[in-house]
Amino acid sequence: MLKKNIGTIIVDEDNSPNPEQFSFVLTKTEEEFQLQKGMYVVVPTEDGDVLANVIELYKTNRYFSSPSAVRAYETSGKTLASIFPADRWEYIIAKAKPLGIITEIGIQRLLFPVSPGENVSIPDNKTLIKFLGLEKENGLNIGKIEQHDLTVRLNLTRFLQKHAAILAISGAGKSYAVSVFLEELLSRKADQGRVAIVLFDVHGEYKGFGDEKSPFFKDVNVFPGGLIQFATSSMSARQFAIYQPQITSAQSRDLSKILSQFYHDKVKQGKSYVIGDIIEELEKNEQMNTRSKEALIGWLYSLENTRLFGAAQNPDLRNILKPGKITIFDLSDFTSIKLKQMIVSYLLYRIFEMRKKNEVPPTTVILEEAHQFVPEARLELAISKSIIETIAREGRKFFTSLILVSQRPVKLSTTALSQCNTHVIMRILNPYDLDYIGRSSEGIDRSTMNSITSLGVGEAIIVGNAVNHPIFVKIRKRKTTTLETRTLEESAKNFEA
Repeated sequence: MLKKNIGTIIVDEDNSPNPEQFSFVLTKTEEEFQLQKGMYVVVPTEDGDVLANVIELYKTNRYFSSPSAVRAYETSGKTLASIFPADRWEYIIAKAKPLGIITEIGIQRLLFPVSPGENVSIPDNKTLIKFLGLEKENGLNIGKIEQHDLTVRLNLTRFLQKHAAILAISGAGKSYAVSVFLEELLSRKADQGRVAIVLFDVHGEYKGFGDEKSPFFKDVNVFPGGLIQFATSSMSARQFAIYQPQITSAQSRDLSKILSQFYHDKVKQGKSYVIGDIIEELEKNEQMNTRSKEALIGWLYSLENTRLFGAAQNPDLRNILKPGKITIFDLSDFTSIKLKQMIVSYLLYRIFEMRKKNEVPPTTVILEEAHQFVPEARLELAISKSIIETIAREGRKFFTSLILVSQRPVKLSTTALSQCNTHVIMRILNPYDLDYIGRSSEGIDRSTMNSITSLGVGEAIIVGNAVNHPIFVKIRKRKTTTLETRTLEESAKNFEA
């Protein structure tokens, strides 16, 4: 380990050093070394090197410790610095939180305090990569730990297999971060392991990936939401009931009988059918309860009016879900949240069923504005909630992973968010969202929570399964562009022109 001694451990008023915290005085001048909050330091012990994170910094000077003395001297017309060598007594104190100890048998939890008088050093990047659980070469390059000029490369399996969430207020850079993750997934070679990617683009922010100028153009399929069609003949009565939660059990049984008849008369003969055929069959049925029949016909008419149901599925998911390729479902033309939920529900159900049968490659689903599709609200208010929660619970067994992207974490389903074992947290200000994140994120402590509100645009904290300890990252510059961002003035001028 390459060591650069920067300070010495001291005893302070907080009864440190102790296993949870220690303080040290910076022995280098600020011209020689710039210590920053969030940096990692290392302290030698007999059992191994202790790695810690700087959580607080402050300057002190004995000549300015007495307010009354400072006031008396300053009001006399002379400064303290002109009378005493005050500048010689200014120094920096840092507080650090031990993260663990590197021993011969691996990284262990620290159960004893470091010793006063020990040297504090800066660890080399090789040590940090090992300690933080990063990849040296083949990981997802999402940015840097700027204080150490260390590239953050996340292990693909650790990041995706147990799901992830990207959480931030509007304007903090979460869509930019999603773009960086997409670039990394699309840049992987076959021998590095590649997944199929599905992105539900609510606002049309990712169309730039499908532009001919994009370096990933050949691997991107932007599919307009208006062309999406459900294969009516592939749906069961239970699936129809998802889109119309008011259907009773008796009505669902009646519908199931019709669909079973169609399966034998049409599907087995290689024929398909549409909702209009089901309605026609219901209208001819004289044995069914009249009120039940009328209710079913009314609901089926409302589904038919969505224009989402047809004779065949479009697109054919088997043809578009390929390793290293991305399909962007552009839902920006839809104003109805229910229609968007229906699309997400249908496509995710089909993808998950095909993954169970290994008919498509391992797939990662990125869901923008996830709080619209899997809210904490009742199921009937979000028909896509059921399948998303199912994938959150069971998807890892079938290599179907989720990345939930949201600006309102508190509105997300507790079940879904709790299954996202890695959180990429950018700036968040709402106290309810912060409290929700604190209760649902693995490995996040109070000092890390307090840093979330002060993050700048493009800065993130990564916690959970993808890393051994929370890390602060500056998201790297992306290689692609999304839709052009225009000001209100420009938009108004273009409209009048």
